[in-house]
Amino acid sequence: MPDTPPSLSPQDALVAVMVAVSASDEQMRTSELVAIQRMVNHMPVFNAYDSDRIRTVSQTVFDLFEEEDGLDALFGLIRDALPERLRETAYALACDVVAADGKLRDMELRMLEEVREELAIDRLHAAAIEWGARVRHLRP
Repeated sequence: MPDTPPSLSPQDALVAVMVAVSASDEQMRTSELVAIQRMVNHMPVFNAYDSDRIRTVSQTVFDLFEEEDGLDALFGLIRDALPERLRETAYALACDVVAADGKLRDMELRMLEEVREELAIDRLHAAAIEWGARVRHLRP
């Protein structure tokens, strides 16, 4: 029996990670939504990606958050869709979303930790990615 293709594209999986960290504190802030849209519109990894898919992917994330084991299911979909070479990219995008509003909330930090663990991001690499996000989003 052949493997069935993942229900998310690699770019959908990147969007799902960003939406999940933004929604993890049950409040998606405008600055976070703008950051997601900006990254989808400008980053090379999203070339040829239909940005209208953001709404569909977001709804999938929200629906899974409502289910008892939804977070596990979400990470399963993300891991299935995301090639190894894009896992650090996913973590970097997630860090940028969390840093976008200038405030690091406990729930968002816990979700980042979950992303780091679920995607098997090396601790040293994660620290460098986190530092990069922090300095990119410093306020005067």
